[in-house]
Amino acid sequence: MAFDETSKLKDLLADEKAAAVIEKHFPGTSKHPQLGMIKNFPLKTIAGFPQAGIKPEQLKEAVAELKTL
Repeated sequence: MAFDETSKLKDLLADEKAAAVIEKHFPGTSKHPQLGMIKNFPLKTIAGFPQAGIKPEQLKEAVAELKTL
């Protein structure tokens, strides 16, 4: 499966390698208390929420690494 910014968080976390990338760039994501609410959203949607605190360059780096999987 190919991953990018349109991949849903639940799919990323279900894949061992993708989950490692997510945890590397966004520590604590897999144990976040609101995971149940956001797991069906694409990564780019989550990054758009101000409360996520994801900087554009963080997203870019994570997506670049996800695309290599």
